[in-house]
Amino acid sequence: MAHPGAEPLDVVISDDSIRLGQFLKLAGLIDSGADAKSVIADGLVTVNGEVEHRRGRQLRRADVVVFDGRGARVADG
Repeated sequence: MAHPGAEPLDVVISDDSIRLGQFLKLAGLIDSGADAKSVIADGLVTVNGEVEHRRGRQLRRADVVVFDGRGARVADG
């Protein structure tokens, strides 16, 4: 579980947006695209506090993704 008040890790992306499945891998929250598909389908990933079931969901700057108690925030470089 995440520590209350713990800040999510900022993960810099090079474009204006990134798909959720790609971001999970980039942030190091999962190991592979296959893992992304299953954890998203199982309802184990939240975006901005809400469960997200779409692997292709477009994330933008400041969106926060949480999986397995660890969070990552979309940041721009």
